[in-house]
Amino acid sequence: MNDCALALKGLRKVFGDVVAVDGIDLEVRRGECFGLLGPNGAGKTTTIEICEGLTAADAGDVHLLGLSWKESATELRQRIGVQLQETQLPEKLTVEEILRLFRSFYRRGLAVEETIKMAQLEEKRRARIGTLSGGQKQRLAMACALVGDPDLLFLDEPTTGLDPQARRHLWDLVDQLRSAGRTIILTTHYMDEAEHLCDRVAIMDHGKMIALGTPNELIASVGGDHVVEFAITTEADGGPVNAKTLTAIPGVQGHRVDAGLHQLSVVELHTTVPRIFAALEEMRLQPVEFRTHSATLEDVFVGLTGRNLRDE
Repeated sequence: MNDCALALKGLRKVFGDVVAVDGIDLEVRRGECFGLLGPNGAGKTTTIEICEGLTAADAGDVHLLGLSWKESATELRQRIGVQLQETQLPEKLTVEEILRLFRSFYRRGLAVEETIKMAQLEEKRRARIGTLSGGQKQRLAMACALVGDPDLLFLDEPTTGLDPQARRHLWDLVDQLRSAGRTIILTTHYMDEAEHLCDRVAIMDHGKMIALGTPNELIASVGGDHVVEFAITTEADGGPVNAKTLTAIPGVQGHRVDAGLHQLSVVELHTTVPRIFAALEEMRLQPVEFRTHSATLEDVFVGLTGRNLRDE
């Protein structure tokens, strides 16, 4: 338990007829960046809010840094940092003023000057919050979460709605925090974000945890290094695609169809693709939209749930 920053056992939360969190067991080690992934409505935000002490669980145990909210709420508030999906700050205050205010909430913490530098807001220290861009406001929200020098940091979809450059700035900051040994729990539905930042990830769907491991471990579970996607033209002379024929092709590890798009998990792309074309020609089928990509966490999720990660 000493090396465990977060421990959940049998966590459950129900809102009316909706089971938002359905019996989750999870341990997050100290010093790791842990990603909680899933589409909107998967239950990840509710899970995080329970961990942050913002929502009470209906059942189960929650321990952070070896402490519980029931017995050690005051101490925990001093030791965790939270960045919510949306942070509303007084627009008339300056960056420096809001950070001094947040710093006053903690017995110990970082110097305001240090947090401004970490968030790359030196040039905006005297700017009013209402004048900041979306990316600058997100970096400021991160700075507010860091000013208490937390042992455990929660980041709930910190880059949603940001442009690519602003996202990269946030990624750089999270990378720095991870390298410094902080424990970070990150929720996101951007798979490239999770693959880049997280040491381990858990995938949630319908309130349950359906996969857990490093990004590489989960990607390997797809069954192939690459994914081949294609559709079949309606003018093809052949009949329906014979799935057994496709999966019998050497190098093909699996097959599924999503909205008319055939997806094959394959290894040894350079030798397998010609065999796929040959098999389709033998079935008198004409492929269109033929493309390949390296297997990703998105493919893991689609394979597990049958829908895309960002589907509502």
